[in-house]
Amino acid sequence: MPGDCDDSPMNVEIAPSRVGGRVQAPPSKSYTHRAILAAGYADGATVTDPLVSADTRATMRAVEAYGGSVDRSADDSTLEIEGFDGHPEVPDDVIDCANSGTTMRLVTATGALADGITVLTGDDSLRSRPQGPLLDAIEQLGGRAESTRGNGQAPLVVEGPVDGGPVSIPGDVSSQYITALLMAGAVTDAGIEINLETELKSAPYVQITIEVLSAFGVDAVETDAGFRVEGGQSYAPEGGEYAVPGDFSSMSYLLAAGALAADDELEVRGAQPSAQGDAAIVDVLERMGADIDWNRDRGVITTRRSSLSGIEVGVEDTPDLLPTIAVLGAVADETTTITDCEHVRYKETDRVSAMAEELTAMGASVDEEQDTLTIYGGETDLQGATVDGRADHRIVMSLAVAGLVADGPTTIAGGEHVDVSFPDFFDVFERIGATVTRE
Repeated sequence: MPGDCDDSPMNVEIAPSRVGGRVQAPPSKSYTHRAILAAGYADGATVTDPLVSADTRATMRAVEAYGGSVDRSADDSTLEIEGFDGHPEVPDDVIDCANSGTTMRLVTATGALADGITVLTGDDSLRSRPQGPLLDAIEQLGGRAESTRGNGQAPLVVEGPVDGGPVSIPGDVSSQYITALLMAGAVTDAGIEINLETELKSAPYVQITIEVLSAFGVDAVETDAGFRVEGGQSYAPEGGEYAVPGDFSSMSYLLAAGALAADDELEVRGAQPSAQGDAAIVDVLERMGADIDWNRDRGVITTRRSSLSGIEVGVEDTPDLLPTIAVLGAVADETTTITDCEHVRYKETDRVSAMAEELTAMGASVDEEQDTLTIYGGETDLQGATVDGRADHRIVMSLAVAGLVADGPTTIAGGEHVDVSFPDFFDVFERIGATVTRE
């Protein structure tokens, strides 16, 4: 199918480079996942400007497993989705979510609506990630939800149907549990009332969910105790179509590249305001002293090479920005302290340790604690090195940004993993001026 790529191992060498010009931001992965599944819950819908990547293809396969269909245009600019209209079928086979944690969590709740048993699994990384709170929530709703190994991790077995009701769930492990329950709850009879047992981490991602639900005609609201979605609702976007906005998580690498290595300026388009928490990268760069302008009406952000200073920044709501901020901190003067980051350890890899270790390999001075990452930029001169992308798209892309300003070439193992969220990342990097060699 178009957009699918060779996922064989690839080392990528980044030579010190200057960047500039104009570039279009990739579509949002978070919005694309939700739009695909929302169209699945609907009778059908057209999703325009989607991100077609390894992760979002996993969500497409899940929609098909539940009885829908996904037809991709030749250039991947549209997805014509026939949905299962709020009544998912029992899948004929195990649902393989590959490396996509978002897919697994969102469609595990979908499985709780089916009148039978659904089995879900993924790759080694995904099978190490926590799912226990979501499984417990499904059981509170009267469904069956088990980890086959009894450790709260995939493979998962889910049996429904559930009718809705109240659930209590921690908010500090993953906001994706909340998203999964809200999306499924809209088509139950009773709806779902979510009571948060702890403070919600990554809260902007739930706001993204509420925004997408609203675009599909579904009402979900925040309450004093958590969130609520009424039952008996139908998914139907206005005009039968939904357009995916640009992705600020992916934009962060381009904006950082401009702030660190622009020859003149780098203009990033597709940056319309939305509920995305990772738009905070603009504020982070401004606080560090970057020369950056955001024309919100035009959706254009312009960055210029700047002298940066270290800051303290919390990532409780923006976990995907940690690798980018860590690289900025390694180049900035003085010290950058990234706080509230324990939950960032439960992504595709432990991103706190990964960035600490790989930046150290490049000559950075770094201290790692359970909930804090400190980068001593004033004591750091980045050196080209061979580093491990940890099979994690965000580690790979952030290290590529570091390679632009290191002394000597940087070789990143596992470059193929950018396909998860930004499949043509290295092509874009070359177009803006980076010297990229693929091996």
